[in-house]
Amino acid sequence: MKFNLFMLPTLPASDDVRRAERPIGRKTEYYQEMLNEVRDLTKLAEEVGFDSVGLTEHHFHSEGWEVSVSPLLLFADLAARTERIKFLTLGLGATTWDPMRLAEETAILDQLTQGRYYAGFARGYQDRWVKVLGQQYHVGGTLSDGSEKDLKNREIYEEVVDLVYKAWTEDALVHDGEHYKVPFPVEGIADWSAHEFTREFGVPGEVDENGTIKAVSVVPRPYQDPHPLVFQPFSVSESTIRYTAEKGIVPYLLLSYPEEFERLCRVYQEVSSENGYDFELGQNLGALRAIHFGESRAQATKLMEATHLKTWNVWFGKFGYWEIFRLPGDEEKWPMGKALLPESEWKADRFEKHRYAFLGTPDEIKRDFEELAKIHSDGNLEYFSWYFDQGMMPLEESRRQLELFGEHIIPEFG
Repeated sequence: MKFNLFMLPTLPASDDVRRAERPIGRKTEYYQEMLNEVRDLTKLAEEVGFDSVGLTEHHFHSEGWEVSVSPLLLFADLAARTERIKFLTLGLGATTWDPMRLAEETAILDQLTQGRYYAGFARGYQDRWVKVLGQQYHVGGTLSDGSEKDLKNREIYEEVVDLVYKAWTEDALVHDGEHYKVPFPVEGIADWSAHEFTREFGVPGEVDENGTIKAVSVVPRPYQDPHPLVFQPFSVSESTIRYTAEKGIVPYLLLSYPEEFERLCRVYQEVSSENGYDFELGQNLGALRAIHFGESRAQATKLMEATHLKTWNVWFGKFGYWEIFRLPGDEEKWPMGKALLPESEWKADRFEKHRYAFLGTPDEIKRDFEELAKIHSDGNLEYFSWYFDQGMMPLEESRRQLELFGEHIIPEFG
């Protein structure tokens, strides 16, 4: 199993401080403290044996929560301070990027780190920034609910990701898509002034005999051949699993209820096989979970409630993500599509019943890992991502949690 430490760069502060310092997200003192924490934890993750560090992309979070504005820039900084650990974007909001710039900047990071980059693209679920940065596509944030808005978001996402693949791998790129053209116009860019120079030194076919640009060449290409491994966070729907299986993309499953988790893993294996991949059950597939160590289960639960559960209740839950943690019997009380799980149900025991939260002593958490590593059946999970509560607990406690993971979990399951 390969281990990823997934952080949502959060400015360390109590609620009282956030209230008094609002908007704390624009306060340099706190932002610098966050940078130093992320650097410290990344170096420690490398020391204890993690394979990669993951960051997401979000914008405009004045609250100081999940201030992950430019993960590629931050990864360049972290790469200069480390030697081995890789860097995974979980993920870049593809529906808000120009696809050519997305291909260029990810390739540059791959070159800078000499192959220590894992790519990861997401669709974006927060309207506050997706609508602003994705306005060229007239797209907004969405959950995987099958709505018209969701389907349009997915359509744009898939075209952007396909175009990034083409830009990474094709020397002379032409693309006539629904939402994007290369060149623009796709028939060609007339009167290229330096056509003689380009004809002699550029890609064959890039410019025709009339000086018209007929294709473009995205430079640089990635350091890895043919390109970095691509991940998709954080999957909960069968349609997403099928899409990633068709493309050979590694999905990180957020959905964690054992029976449904195993079912989606088998769907991934089946569909990937139909598309020419020979994956064992659990291969090329990952899971995201929350972990909290304590001297007892009660102590670990208390830490989780003060950090991770709070994040879900004040943030993710407001976007509908508690729907992932429905249990048998919930449908009768709160029918899907008609009623959401009420906030009175947003409790720690749902995390545990879903096998999303691993809580307790190192030995107790090892038993949780034994079940997950086997896909609760007869598989062998290849990737694991720990959703880590950086910024929500003191740095000393964060370091202690990482050290325990490095001492007890990585040697046994890595």
